[in-house]
Amino acid sequence: MEITETFLKGLFVIKPKVFEDARGYFFESYNTAVFEKMGLNLNFVQDNQSLSQKNVLRGLHFQNPPHAQGKLVRVITGAVYDVAVDIRKNSPTYGKYFGLELTEANKWMMYIPEGFAHGFLTLEDNTVFSYKCTNYYNKPSEDCLLWNDETIGINWNVANPILSEKDKEGKQLKDFHSQF
Repeated sequence: MEITETFLKGLFVIKPKVFEDARGYFFESYNTAVFEKMGLNLNFVQDNQSLSQKNVLRGLHFQNPPHAQGKLVRVITGAVYDVAVDIRKNSPTYGKYFGLELTEANKWMMYIPEGFAHGFLTLEDNTVFSYKCTNYYNKPSEDCLLWNDETIGINWNVANPILSEKDKEGKQLKDFHSQF
């Protein structure tokens, strides 16, 4: 397993070692010892999974402290453009984002720590997205940044994504007061 930190401190891309043969493939999607060697001492308490059609955009979501969540995200089937935005107010990369295609074919993952907003755009129909969380879902703590905020400047490469009502009403970064 190859784990690489991005330019956003604490945000990691994980590339598993995949063993393929005529039967199919096998890979470790999580190994506590490997993550601990990278300084990631994580305690996952909840797994979530979603199914989305092409051009569904979910995000940019996060939970405020004390219910903040770290997430280990991956695609089981299909493909997404996955994005994490640094919302740690004292971070030198506050408001910056990192985006990466996670696909069924590449089997890559991303670890998104607390203090980041997260979202993804599905690139294929019937995309199954999975994530492990370090804290339980807490509705009163959930929050959302606006997916197309020009200050953040994410190029989603889609004009009219399919959005939930909550995602249509996300906050702009300039009006957001981070609790991180």
